[in-house]
Amino acid sequence: MSEPRVLIVDDQELIRTGFRLILTARGIEVAGEASDGHEAVEACRRLAPDVVLMDIRMPGMDGLEATRRILARDPRSRVLILTTFDLDRYVYTALAIGASGFLLKDVTADHLAAAVRLVGTGDALLAPSITRRLVERFASSGDAEPAVHRDLSALTPRELEVLTLLGRGLSNTEIAAAFHLSEATVKTHVARIFAKLELRDRAQAVVLAYETGLVTPSRGG
Repeated sequence: MSEPRVLIVDDQELIRTGFRLILTARGIEVAGEASDGHEAVEACRRLAPDVVLMDIRMPGMDGLEATRRILARDPRSRVLILTTFDLDRYVYTALAIGASGFLLKDVTADHLAAAVRLVGTGDALLAPSITRRLVERFASSGDAEPAVHRDLSALTPRELEVLTLLGRGLSNTEIAAAFHLSEATVKTHVARIFAKLELRDRAQAVVLAYETGLVTPSRGG
């Protein structure tokens, strides 16, 4: 599998340079850089990167609006949010609108490269405990706009059970063990859930499980 092509978006040149050096040293191509949301949207249109490393807080158009526009134009785009704080309502909303995960800016060099490769394959980058705390804090607090609205009636009882465990941060292997199913069967259930509810990945599934009340903070941990 070829390495992903990356667009680095941050208003601080030193951070962009540092990330570029880290990624290129590990064989990952940096297709371009952008210093704000407007530049990011244009660069995505022009360069079609596989992964966008997106800072949230930037002057002008912030990373949240840029993520929204990039994904509206091309839902196949993969956006990895960069933040200095893991409990940020903007990160929560970014996950809800389709970002594939998030990283703290103090991430190690090897973790950064691994995260870019993982998201480049089409997977979501989730640290379940952090993502769960994000959703618990913001899903029903009114601090962030509800962004994932889906009708769960389309799901079978088993699919509802699987979505509940997805919302609690369990992996496919853990879900398979909980229900005494094969991992392949769980993957099929997950794929059907995503298709029926028009979800991109596990990040949106976690958000949805909380926003619909399928999982609550008292039962989610």
